[in-house]
Amino acid sequence: MSVIQYYGTGRRKTSAARVFLRPGKGGISVNRRQFDDFFPTEALRVQVRQPLLLTETADKFDILATVAGGGVAGQAGAIRLGIARALCEYNAELRGRLKKEGLLTRDARAKERKKYGMAGARKRFQFSKR
Repeated sequence: MSVIQYYGTGRRKTSAARVFLRPGKGGISVNRRQFDDFFPTEALRVQVRQPLLLTETADKFDILATVAGGGVAGQAGAIRLGIARALCEYNAELRGRLKKEGLLTRDARAKERKKYGMAGARKRFQFSKR
């Protein structure tokens, strides 16, 4: 017997998340830890739940997510994208609503690399005329 599940991959900054939606009561676990233990702030929890609340599917699925790389903010963004993509796999009619809210767009902003001869990506060392 195979379990019914929907899969979505999400990425943000240097984080990558694998998200599985399974029919259930609305439990969320991240890296086999409780959702509330994994994300320290309410803002991050709201961000992760956003696609579920928008599509009114928060109590229909249990979510199993594994996430690696980056920090908590990047990981929250990666899981959010993964959930949105998995919801599209579950029901293609939800795509319009998710797309309108920008939840299916991969946020490509990442840290710019440091260049040689400079203090950071753009900051320069102090200029001395003499």
